Amino acid sequence: MNILNRLFASGSLVSEKKRLGEIPDSRQAYGDVVSIALPAIAELVLMSLIGSADTIMVGQLGKNALAAVSLPGQPRMIMLALFFALNVGVTAIVARRKGEGRRDAANATLRNAILLSLALSVVVAALTILFAEPMMRLAGGHTRTPDDAAVLKDAVDYFTIMIWALPINALSMCINAALRGVGDTRIPLKVNIVSNLVNVFFNYLLIFGHLGLPRLEVRGAAIASVIGMAAGLVLSVLAVFHHRGSYLHIARGDSWRIDRPVMQAIVRVGGSAIAEQASIRFGFFFYSRVMYSLGVTMFAAHNIAMQFLALTFNFADGLSVAATSLVGQNLGKGRRDLSLLYGKITQRIALVFSLLLGALTVLMRYPLSQLFINAGTPDAPLVIMFAAETMLVVALMQPLQMSSVVLAGSLRGAGDTLYIAGVMTLCVSLIRPLMAWLAVSVFHLSLAPTWLMSLSEIGLRLIFFYLRFESGKWAFKKV
Repeated sequence: MNILNRLFASGSLVSEKKRLGEIPDSRQAYGDVVSIALPAIAELVLMSLIGSADTIMVGQLGKNALAAVSLPGQPRMIMLALFFALNVGVTAIVARRKGEGRRDAANATLRNAILLSLALSVVVAALTILFAEPMMRLAGGHTRTPDDAAVLKDAVDYFTIMIWALPINALSMCINAALRGVGDTRIPLKVNIVSNLVNVFFNYLLIFGHLGLPRLEVRGAAIASVIGMAAGLVLSVLAVFHHRGSYLHIARGDSWRIDRPVMQAIVRVGGSAIAEQASIRFGFFFYSRVMYSLGVTMFAAHNIAMQFLALTFNFADGLSVAATSLVGQNLGKGRRDLSLLYGKITQRIALVFSLLLGALTVLMRYPLSQLFINAGTPDAPLVIMFAAETMLVVALMQPLQMSSVVLAGSLRGAGDTLYIAGVMTLCVSLIRPLMAWLAVSVFHLSLAPTWLMSLSEIGLRLIFFYLRFESGKWAFKKV
């Protein structure tokens, strides 16, 4: 019991010399984290589950269709990287302004962020649409075999449709990021539940051609995603325009002129995150390209395993949202000790979650893998076998992955995004694709050991983030 108290009790997590006032007891402190984290986890996990349903439905068309919707994944994430980064700045700044009690400044941040997201999304979409096919080829697509040619054609169609929806996606993400900054994770949860349910419903109609609609297969999956995004944007806009009692609110009479200090703050904090996101996305892009070189069968299995890695990542990311919000708000109040406390509590919750998820992944790896591909297709047994083997690596990495994600969230809440960018550049942009290339091209390993080698960088990432958090330097960042 004494060991558990030392590890988990709030009074043991912040030493007396670091306290700047009274700290909450364990029940209140853990409750504060859980009240923000649970809706965020529910939102992200439901998104992942519904996204998995999306993949399962496409997978019924066979391995080529499954590969076709997977190939644009990393190019699309590169396209979204700029907006992920800016939203890191939005969340951190809004959280700090709430902690300072400056509601008008928080709302000004939201309005300026909306203007910036809209302008940038139109420009990025216009540029990306010109290079849809070259990007698919750079991601590994080619026409050496009939299967590869079919994958490339469907992948280009899918990616092109998703590009047109970028402004819709970017605006919805921006509003939800601001809401998370003030600790409101319930509205983004509702928005994304509705958005993804709409997506799945139209998948059913458009992929397979039900209720008299045409059978569009992969193109239908993309169109259904766009319809779902549009539904999400409508709900996000309604949340900030019509909920007058909420902390964030936009009224008709508000000024929409660019506020230079506010815009500079968003760019300053988000700018470092741009380097982080760019490094992550390009690292994953080249990692995906290496994995595609294993062939369509193993690439399909790789993407089944990626679905579960993303699902477990979403548990960590939901906790990370709570860490970002609470660290930022308490720094705004001048309570560095409480920021430290909430960062550590979120880590402890992540550790418990990771052990449970790892055990569940090991036990359920075969039946879960079987969901993603039509068992009647010729290569289905091989795809399932490779996917199930790789999910053992997913289970093994859970404690390292979840802890590193939560620590990064705590540092983001303080605006320490430049340090995070440096670590992610080293680990994700350089080490991960390099290790994957060595595993595939030099050692000629199969899928699971390739994953084990390439994901070993997560351990190094955890060490860097842990040392930075323990140093306390993040608590003195100006936002």
